[in-house]
Amino acid sequence: MPEIEYAVVANHAEAINGLLYLAGVGWTDINQPVGPNGQPVVMHFGMAVSILVGWNETNRRFPLKLSVVHEDGDELLAAHAQIEAGRPPGLPAGSDIRSVLAVNAEAQFPRLGSYEFRAELDGKVRSTTFRVRGPQAMPYGMQPPMAS
Repeated sequence: MPEIEYAVVANHAEAINGLLYLAGVGWTDINQPVGPNGQPVVMHFGMAVSILVGWNETNRRFPLKLSVVHEDGDELLAAHAQIEAGRPPGLPAGSDIRSVLAVNAEAQFPRLGSYEFRAELDGKVRSTTFRVRGPQAMPYGMQPPMAS
């Protein structure tokens, strides 16, 4: 069965020609900005997964579920996909093949607290957690100008 190597969150993620391009990866805390009426605003963030596919598992499809879940168990986002890796010409017999996937989302985090980005493949889960915190006060002298 293919194995999930890692699952990460980032400010933005792309998978191009078998490579992951990640910007702002590795954070554990984000501050939830709020709109003028105190409502959470939509935030952009990326999720990326690397999967090792064994030689004997190539050219077959495997279901993959990606989700973002709040600490209370409520699922904020979910995406279902299938992965399939083929054997490139000249690959030595028995080699693993790495398959990468990147997904970007626009989401509102309805509640503060801990969230988990999960990648699930055949009942095996690889995940990373992050915290959504309230908006932070701007340092003195950095406040936006008052509207007149």
